[in-house]
Amino acid sequence: MTTIQLLDFVEGARQATGLTVVIDVFRAFSTACYLFDQGAKTVIPVGRRETARALQQQHPDYILIGERGGQKIPGFSYGNSPAEIDGVPFAGKTVVHTTTNGTQGLINAQAAAEVITGSFVNAGAIVAYIKAKEPDMVSLVAMGTGPGRPAEEDTACAHYLKTRLTNGQGPDFEAVKTNLRTSHTGLKFFDPRVEWADQRDFDLCLTLNKFNFVLLTQPYQNGLLSLRKIEVE
Repeated sequence: MTTIQLLDFVEGARQATGLTVVIDVFRAFSTACYLFDQGAKTVIPVGRRETARALQQQHPDYILIGERGGQKIPGFSYGNSPAEIDGVPFAGKTVVHTTTNGTQGLINAQAAAEVITGSFVNAGAIVAYIKAKEPDMVSLVAMGTGPGRPAEEDTACAHYLKTRLTNGQGPDFEAVKTNLRTSHTGLKFFDPRVEWADQRDFDLCLTLNKFNFVLLTQPYQNGLLSLRKIEVE
């Protein structure tokens, strides 16, 4: 019998054990899935923007993607946005990805047996992957918007995954999507004053089961991590 625990924020990532899903729907781990779908060879999640810049200094062909406070980091090629990278060919490219919350969770989940990313765009693959593994413990970590600040979409994704794992069927996703549109984190995509939040990101991040793969963290170089795409039958 698999035990499922729900955790939050970076502190939750530090407490996570077993097979751990670090969830960031808007927009880190939706973006990561789109990167791989558009041909990226390797995605390196890092915590600090300085680490990303140092990697690019060593490897000028690496592409930097990331945000702080939602906005693209100066000097980076792209922000943390599926809409911004839509149609960009990443075939064979290595991407360095840093975000305010999502990538921090991956780096801090050091007690976990294994770590995969979590989002709605590959929720079905996540469920199938976990069921095939039959782990004793699953930790679902909703990263939120910062310490002590939950994000409705991450919490909703954690509950969706838990319900699918325990009951076989998830909540009504269209109802979930409707509720998220008016959530404090969803509203920004429809506010013309928030120029960095492309309205298309809302739908791109909430296209359920668009991708049939999971993204697993694995050791990279010099203590860093990379993501590996694993197709799920």
